[in-house]
Amino acid sequence: MGTIGNMGAEIGATTSVFPFNDRMYDYLAATNRKEIGDYARSYADGLRADENCEYDEHVEIDLSSLEPMINGPFTPDLATPLSKFAETAKANGWPTEVKASLIGSCTNSSYEDMSRAAHIARDALDHGLKAKTGFFVSPGSEQIRATIARDGQLQTFEEFGGSVLANACGPCIGQWDRQDVKKGEKNTIVTSFNRNFTGRNDGNPATHCFVTSPDMVLAMAIGGSLTFNPATDKLKDKDGNEFMLTPPTGIEGLPAKGYDPGENTYQAPPANREAVEVVVSPTSDRLQVLSPFKPWDGKDAKDLPILIKAQGKTTTDHISMAGPWLKYRGHLDNISNNLLIGAVNEANGEANKVQNYTNGEWGAVPAVARDYKAKGIRWVVVGDWNYGEGSSREHAALQPRHLGGLAIIVRSFARIHETNLKKQGMLPLTFDDPADYEKIKPEDRIDIPCTKLATGVPLVATVHPKSGEAFEVKLNHTFNDPQIEWFKNGSALNTMAKATKA
Repeated sequence: MGTIGNMGAEIGATTSVFPFNDRMYDYLAATNRKEIGDYARSYADGLRADENCEYDEHVEIDLSSLEPMINGPFTPDLATPLSKFAETAKANGWPTEVKASLIGSCTNSSYEDMSRAAHIARDALDHGLKAKTGFFVSPGSEQIRATIARDGQLQTFEEFGGSVLANACGPCIGQWDRQDVKKGEKNTIVTSFNRNFTGRNDGNPATHCFVTSPDMVLAMAIGGSLTFNPATDKLKDKDGNEFMLTPPTGIEGLPAKGYDPGENTYQAPPANREAVEVVVSPTSDRLQVLSPFKPWDGKDAKDLPILIKAQGKTTTDHISMAGPWLKYRGHLDNISNNLLIGAVNEANGEANKVQNYTNGEWGAVPAVARDYKAKGIRWVVVGDWNYGEGSSREHAALQPRHLGGLAIIVRSFARIHETNLKKQGMLPLTFDDPADYEKIKPEDRIDIPCTKLATGVPLVATVHPKSGEAFEVKLNHTFNDPQIEWFKNGSALNTMAKATKA
């Protein structure tokens, strides 16, 4: 076993009798899921590497050389080590004053995370300091909220100057009524959330969001600047004396008193569900009764227009924006008005402006998709690398299906989004040769041989350029036999309903 603890990072390499280790088992048992732990352990021996197996590559990591990383702005892919972060921020002209610091959400809000963060906050309080920034805490669950309230960490955060939010997504997905900066005003926030795409947290595209550990978020809240390095820089206490923050410690195992489950708000379904009538007002703009998607018509798809050829990064935030749009989560038709409005169109380098091939007019992406649907025209999207990166929100797959899409053809998919598309009866396809992405133009038409869809067999699509001869592109997919039934039946939900009736 090897571990290293730093301000903002804790990396562990562990060898156990079972690949499914004791610490995870104890956690499941403590949270009333012992049977899951028992089930996993029953298969643990089969997960062990074969004796005398050979590996393609051996990777060795010197844990003592690792240091905290800070990622961003505008993407979680841009990582900078703490020791170089101050100079990098200055060189790039990032706003160095930290306006807000946020910890929690579904990511980085374990009991250990919260206890380490509270350790730093208490260290600052003992020296007479509080947060220099706005400080917000989103507990990851009701269990975590109740447990840290019982054990005192929550009170420490409040004393430190923090506002404790509901144990919900909150600012992570844009449900943050931010009042301290105007839209368009450049500013910096630091979070321990899992995404930091443009405009995601507060709807302001000028907000520079940096993602890091809860430890580093707390340190930045105290230092108030991206130039503050808690590993090397000193602070001044209430009396003007210099001091350095103590490297944080946290409770790595289970809470000494166990977990407090908190308030139980679960409402069990009635024994007889047939007697339940769900009534939704037909004039509601927040709720809508869903209708099943239509099954596949059993035919190949011919002459499909490209709704948009998306250029560069296309995350789930580009496909289905969060923030104010989330009030329409229960109304598929209304939330579909944000379909792909953040994706950049290769044809003009603009977002939310595509050409309707039926009349030559340019319009918003959802409007053109609706026009195609009204005319009975199925369509496709062509995308770049890692299409669908980001949140696992299913609306990013529901919306294109609802507005008449048939296939999403890309260089590569983010795994969860690819599966979500399958569940909604769409065809997520990848170029066998990624260079074929460049060959296809936004005004081209595409034929997809849906009747040839079979497990392990690529599809060969035909592309019809606006001018010039047609050409073929080989498209791969990851459908298995049950997932192909999802496509044939119109969705995974349709398949389930069909099986229930049978």
